[in-house]
Formats: sequence, structure tokens, C-alpha cells
Amino acid sequence: MSDFEETLDPDDWTSSRNLGHQMIDDAIAHLSEMRERPVWQEMPDTVRSFFKSPAPMAPQPLDAVYADLRENLLPYSMGNIHPRFWGWYMGSSNFTGALGDFLAAIDGSNLGGGNTAAAMIDIQVVNWFKELMGFPEDASGTLTSGGSMANMVALNVARNALAGVDVRAEGILGMPQPIRFYASDQVHSCHQKALETLGHGASALTEIESDDHNRISIPALQDAIAKDRANGIKPACIIGTAGTTNTGALDDLVSIAEICRREGIWFHVDGCIGAFLRLAPRHKHLVDGIDQADSIAMDPHKWLHTPFEAGCVLIRDAQRHFGTFEMHGHYLQMQERGLMAGTFLADYGFELSRGFKALKIWMSLKENGVEKLGRLIDQNIEQARYLQQLIAANPKLELVAPVDLNIVCFRYTNGVTDEDRLKELNTEIMLRVQESGLAVPSDTTLDGKHCLRVAINNHRTRRQDLGLFLDTVLHIGAELEGERRANA
Repeated sequence: MSDFEETLDPDDWTSSRNLGHQMIDDAIAHLSEMRERPVWQEMPDTVRSFFKSPAPMAPQPLDAVYADLRENLLPYSMGNIHPRFWGWYMGSSNFTGALGDFLAAIDGSNLGGGNTAAAMIDIQVVNWFKELMGFPEDASGTLTSGGSMANMVALNVARNALAGVDVRAEGILGMPQPIRFYASDQVHSCHQKALETLGHGASALTEIESDDHNRISIPALQDAIAKDRANGIKPACIIGTAGTTNTGALDDLVSIAEICRREGIWFHVDGCIGAFLRLAPRHKHLVDGIDQADSIAMDPHKWLHTPFEAGCVLIRDAQRHFGTFEMHGHYLQMQERGLMAGTFLADYGFELSRGFKALKIWMSLKENGVEKLGRLIDQNIEQARYLQQLIAANPKLELVAPVDLNIVCFRYTNGVTDEDRLKELNTEIMLRVQESGLAVPSDTTLDGKHCLRVAINNHRTRRQDLGLFLDTVLHIGAELEGERRANA
């Protein structure tokens, strides 16, 4: 038997230190010079072939591994850190948060629980979010991978609270009557997926018609609740959306809170887009009523610009939260002293293995301060209104939805009225803009109108970026019309 024992630590720490310094230098250059690069570009076949190579059985020098990444990863990323990335709804990250992710990995803690400083930072970040959302000190919460998991945690707690039976013991088949969740027809798809996963199926979610600003119709909501009660279905939860994905619409949270109190219904807010409006000095009124919720889902990796991934859910009733998830095997016994003393964080969600995602949030909040992050939210909203003004002033363009927040939906028309032709035209504009590397918009369909969609939640965006983008849209639109005439 050999006495030789191996490790994954470097044989030469000095060489590793030097390469680490080079990575930091390259990272700073990658961020500081991003305006000189395309937002996004297609991978060539050589890069795609590189990622189809077989598993490496023998070791390679770390500097060679890093060289492969520099050549094949960094030039072909999503591009959401770029100031002209406005597709879907992404955060734009920040350098301090990236350092936090690195330090969290060096610390290596599993945040399932434990009497550690890492766990205290995790708890402190949740406490900060409770404070910022106007929740009481004795409320509960947990960090998650993102908004989908944050919403699923909240809906699970809401379901258990309103089920009329101990669901953990008896399951949903033991419930005395079916229960119903309500949201606008603009609600994010993660809610249906959550209810399907929880065993209730898509039919447990009633999507209420929205008004001309894409907000849930309060009269229609009240009618749906009354009809369900009359039919023996128990109204369990209303999901108020603070910022819809399509247009950024904000439901009337104050009115929803009043209905929930009167009807004995759980009030959940999907605030993954707009919860942090509470920090914005000029626009915090847009989420009045969020502090009355029973639960809130939020995404720090959106308007707090935390590097992916980072979500959070707050639950007003800490005991119900704990009672929904608490479970310990014989191998995880809590103690009064030692490493297993204190709060066990895995008792508040689905995951036992939890990364130290709190550190990147903690460092960024400490460095920048809440007030600056709030001003950046105001800045993005003002930029969206600036883009709206540019569109409204150009007869070749059409706004497709009101701009109530930081999402602008519009299309190139120039007199074209056929919807099929407009969809074809604007889809091609979007693709050519993306392929040019100048900007990344996305697209959506509202009331049968296909359109371009620009979601501005990027701390690097400037007004001149928006003007340059619009000029490009107009140029490509004219180019496409010319091609069509030439081929007619």
C-alpha cells in the first residue's frame, strides 16, 4: 500500500497567486472595456466544437485551462452586464458582488445551517430586506436561487396555512375542499409551475383579466372569489404583482390587501421586478401596500444588480414558515453549543445544501448604500420615459403599452397595418439588432400585437445608448422595407 496521498491544493502556491492576479486584472479589463465589445455575438463552429470535447482524464496546467476560457467563454457570454443589454429582465451584476462570490467560494461554507459567521451574514441580509420592505422584526425569510423558488416557497407556506388540514401529514388528498389562487393574466409563469409542482395543477390558479394598464381588475377579482365560494372552492391566496414581466405593470396592492383582510385570504406579492421600488425616493409610492403582504418574493439579482443567482422570500408569520419546512434526520441534531447551535437555515426552504449567496449582496449593500441603489432605480425609470418620448416623437414607431415603470414595448410600423407583416418585420429587426452586437432587446406579444421589448434595469445604461439603439432600429426597418421592395 502506497503512503502517497493526493490533494487538490496547488503544488506551487506562488504560480497560483500570480495566475489569480492575472485573472483579476483580466476581469477588470473585461468590465472597464465592455463598451468596446459587442453586447452579444454568435459562437463560431470552432468554439462549439471545443465544448464537445471528451471528459479530461489527465490533468492540465491551470494557466492552459484559463486560456481556454478566455478564448471560448468570455467573448460569447449572454452580455447582460453590457450597458445596452435590455432583453427579458436581467440584472447587470457588479464588480464588488463578483468579488463576494469569489470570497464565498473561498470560505466554502454550506449555508444549510451552522453556528458560523457566514450564517450570521445570511440572516443579516434577510433582516435588512425585512426592514427595507416594512416587515416586522419577528417576520421570517430566506435567500433562494431566484424569484421562481422564492415564489414557490411562499405559495407552499400559503397553501399549508389555508389548506384546512395538516398537509405535511395527510397530503393534498386530505384537504376538505379544493383551494384557489388568484393573479392577473399578466402573472409570471413560475406560479403555475409552482402549483403544478405542489400537486394542485394549473386549474388551482385563476388568472383574472387585466385593465388597460395591465393591472389586475379588482372588480373581476372580487367576482371570481365570490363565485368560487358559492361553488365550494376555498379562496386561499391572491398574488399581487409588483412589476409584471411583460410591461412592468403594478397591481393595486392596497386594494388587494383590503380584500385579503376582509376575506381571510393570504396576500402574496410577487415583487421580483418591483419590490425594491421601496428604495427609490421618487417612485416608492408605486408599491404602496407591499408592507401589508403576508409574503413577498424578490430578486436581488435584478434591481440590486447582484451577480446571479440571488432571490429572497419574506414571510410575515415566522412560525408558519418554519412549520412548513422544518425537518431533521438523525444526522442533523440541533445542539445548545458547538457548530449545530443556533438557527438552521435549511428549515426555511427546500434546499439543505445552500451556497453562500448572501455575501455578494452584503458586500454590495455595504459598499454602495441603500440610498444609491434606490437612486439607480429612479434613473432606470427616467431612462424608460426618455425612450418613450423618443418613440412617441417618431411617426415610424408605435408604443404598444403604457410605460408605467422601466419596460418599453414598441414596434416599427411606418404605415404597415398587417399584423403578420408587422410580426415578421419586428422579429427580423430584433434579430438583426442582436446579431449586430449593438444591443439586445427581446420581444413579446400584447393584445395580439407583436413588438420589441426593452427592459431597462441596468446601472450602466446611459441615455445616449437608448438613442443609438433607436437609430439602429429605424435604420434596419428602412433597410428591410427596401429589401422587400427590391424583391417584389
